[in-house]
Amino acid sequence: MYTFLPENVTPGKTKVSKQQKPLIGAVLLGIVLVIGAVVSWCYYSISLRKADRLKTELLYLRKDGFIIHNQQGRVVFRMAFQSGVLDLDSCAKYGEILSCTRSETGPLKFFVQTVIKDKATVMCYRVRWEEFVADKSVLHTMYWDNAYWYGGAEMRTQHWPIKLSGHQEPKPFVTGDVYSFRDGFGGILESYWLSSNATAIKINASVPFHLGWNSTEKVFFFEARYKDSPYKPPPGKQPFPELSYRVCVGSDVTSIHKYMVRRYFNKPSRIPSESAFKYPIWSTWAQYKKDVNQEKLLNYTESIKKYQFNYSHIEIDDMYSKYYGDFDFDPDKFPDAPAMFKKLKEDGFKVTLWIHPFVNYNSSNFGIGVERGLFVKEPSGQLPAMVRWWNGIGAILDFTNPSTKEWFQHNLRQLRTKYGISSFKFDAGETSYLPYQFSTYQPLADPNMFSRRYTEMADQFYDLAELRVGYQSQNISCFFRIIDRDTDWGYELGLKSLIPTVLTISMLGYPFILPDMIGGNAYTNFTKDMKELYIRWLELSAFMPTMQFSIPPWLFDKEVIEIAQKFTKIHESLVAPLLLELAGEVTDTGDPIIRPIWWISPNDEAAHKIDSQFLIGDTLMVAPVLEPGKQERDVYLPAGKWRSYKGELYQRTPVLLTDYPVDLDEVAYFMWVAS
Repeated sequence: MYTFLPENVTPGKTKVSKQQKPLIGAVLLGIVLVIGAVVSWCYYSISLRKADRLKTELLYLRKDGFIIHNQQGRVVFRMAFQSGVLDLDSCAKYGEILSCTRSETGPLKFFVQTVIKDKATVMCYRVRWEEFVADKSVLHTMYWDNAYWYGGAEMRTQHWPIKLSGHQEPKPFVTGDVYSFRDGFGGILESYWLSSNATAIKINASVPFHLGWNSTEKVFFFEARYKDSPYKPPPGKQPFPELSYRVCVGSDVTSIHKYMVRRYFNKPSRIPSESAFKYPIWSTWAQYKKDVNQEKLLNYTESIKKYQFNYSHIEIDDMYSKYYGDFDFDPDKFPDAPAMFKKLKEDGFKVTLWIHPFVNYNSSNFGIGVERGLFVKEPSGQLPAMVRWWNGIGAILDFTNPSTKEWFQHNLRQLRTKYGISSFKFDAGETSYLPYQFSTYQPLADPNMFSRRYTEMADQFYDLAELRVGYQSQNISCFFRIIDRDTDWGYELGLKSLIPTVLTISMLGYPFILPDMIGGNAYTNFTKDMKELYIRWLELSAFMPTMQFSIPPWLFDKEVIEIAQKFTKIHESLVAPLLLELAGEVTDTGDPIIRPIWWISPNDEAAHKIDSQFLIGDTLMVAPVLEPGKQERDVYLPAGKWRSYKGELYQRTPVLLTDYPVDLDEVAYFMWVAS
């Protein structure tokens, strides 16, 4: 059925009642709220996914850097990206790798990889930032974050923990002679640092690494660049800078250092001569400088015997040859060298000779070196690159060339055969003596490898040999000598610098350390008025891996002679047996022989900053007097039971002994007592 309406009738609009209007409003509001909730949930889900994507274990990545938490949730490491900002939308996480492909300026290769995953003990991350633009730099800033930091390099002014002043733009992190070039880094260095926060960082060897700092902001600058730098890209590679490193976080500073050494450092394969650990080394240098001759040398050895001192060996230092680069004795200064060596042998003296990598232009070996291509060359590779060193102008031997290494070692072996030389003091070897532009037989992307090749050459003579450079040379079984000291009390190459320098080198993986000559080198300011300084230096050296005299005790008076005799006997009877025991363990563990106080008390903040005490192993603690006019000092005893050299027993520890009395002929030392 259909219903028809009249033509003049239209349907009327249905009116909403007043009661229905609130209901419709509520429905519309509900729809808006649902849509808002869905949008919010989607945004929240995306944020969660991105937050998860930018976190890997305990490392949190931001566009301008990253932070790392320890196992207790505390921030213990911060790194800022200074040379660029990551585009986080280009980042993705695949398993243990969090990678990004762009920065705000263009494409790059960036990733963080979790390489060790054991939250209970240690977490390690591999970080890499590589640019695809030639001659650009990559700069990251590491914050000290109220922690104490250790490691890096031997320095002219040495502190423990690290204490740097001012603002230093990043400069090449290469081996240098800090005695001659005061603003450089020292001859022994590794791109490795650790902190009291139980964090450690090691820069990869492939990085063209430059180091700077800002002491006001308390930061290190880590920079990778090839432009205006001694580093070169590997052959056939573009100069795209890469900054890569590993950061590890542990439970305490000692355990994280042990982990880093075992995983990333080489270890010595052999132990140097036992006699060098037990008996003093005697050197001609500080006593005679370049005026050494046959008569003075024999008088020196007669005096050693006269005053009843023991000896490992005697070292004939600078200027025994006529010209630098010669391999024989100057007949004017040593008129009968064979007879001299016969007498030394009869008296029980082993002999080592000072040697270096330079051949001056007036040496007959200069022409041989040019003819055979034994020298570092200028960039074209045609002519030797002449260098100025502290004894004149000459060429420098290129130990990347196997022929150079064999020629040099052959000449040293001939000296051993002809005169019965036991070994050599290998001086120099720093990259600071290379010319700014040079070429070598094997191209050196990292100029520090020049120092490494020098140590490899010397290792053949390891038993009594000493070196003053080290880079990735922890497996070389020689003694490593700290740079020359001045006859001074201070931290700048003075007495106070000895413990910080030895501890730093120890942390870099070099256990066999020669702390240079007792009393310093006496270059300009040595007088008999330096008696107190000489005694305190002697007492400290008695607890080091080796003792080395040059300025002899008999130049002073009877009291100094008696104190020297006393402490050489203490070194032989008390210290040397412990040193040799620890040296035997080094080849397995890599643990240092000379250790910081925090080694046995890693969570004790007071121990983190002590720079005038040290441990030999875990059981013998030494606290020498390092201030003029003092016969007392404060001594910090960490937790444990300790017995002093006077017989006092200390059980309520840790404790600070204030103004502990130490006479002029004493060193305060304490033995750990087993419970």
